[in-house]
Amino acid sequence: MVLPSWTDENLGTMKRAGLWLVSVVGEGSTFTKDELRQAFPGVSQIDRRMRDLRDHGWQIDTNRDDITLEPHEQRFVRQGEPVWEPGKGRAKSTVSVTATQRREIMSRDGNFCRSCGISGGQTYAGTFESAQLDIARRQVRQSDGAVSVELVTECNRCRVGGRQLTAEPADVLAQVRQLGRLERRVLAGWIADDRRPFSTVERLWAEYRALPEESRIRIRQVLDSADTD
Repeated sequence: MVLPSWTDENLGTMKRAGLWLVSVVGEGSTFTKDELRQAFPGVSQIDRRMRDLRDHGWQIDTNRDDITLEPHEQRFVRQGEPVWEPGKGRAKSTVSVTATQRREIMSRDGNFCRSCGISGGQTYAGTFESAQLDIARRQVRQSDGAVSVELVTECNRCRVGGRQLTAEPADVLAQVRQLGRLERRVLAGWIADDRRPFSTVERLWAEYRALPEESRIRIRQVLDSADTD
């Protein structure tokens, strides 16, 4: 199918922006804000119209999503719905998260990533990279099988990695029901405190898993030698 021209001003700005990404930039390639504005001179809010494509399944990463990008760069990762086709590209029912909602959700979530537990500004283990917190839209499968979208606080790493995941509360609940009384009490305590205290051995296991293979070998050698002493 022949694509419409992204220069056709009879199309809406969002549709033209999508066509420009497909026709000029190409999936997997980067572009700058200046290049975008030069392609659409005189078009107001072109940045916002570009962001609107994300509501239609398009993945366009910034340096908050991909640390290899510079602040002025974005990467066109994947095309979503062909918004220029008839019947496509209509406004979604979801709305942008306001600054007030963002603060409320982060406060509700304890101001840390609900996936990995890191706080905003905290450095990832073994790196000099600081975590940035934002609001992620997570797909959640309900008990009737329908999939809805819920908002959750996540760091930049987890937000990117979890985009294609669907939460399954029913599976979690089924496993909770299989727990013994003591295990249920322990879990209920962690949930009430909204934190799980890890033992020294558990923390060491997590740190060991994050080490490069050569370093893991040295740890194993020390443990093996200790067993033979």
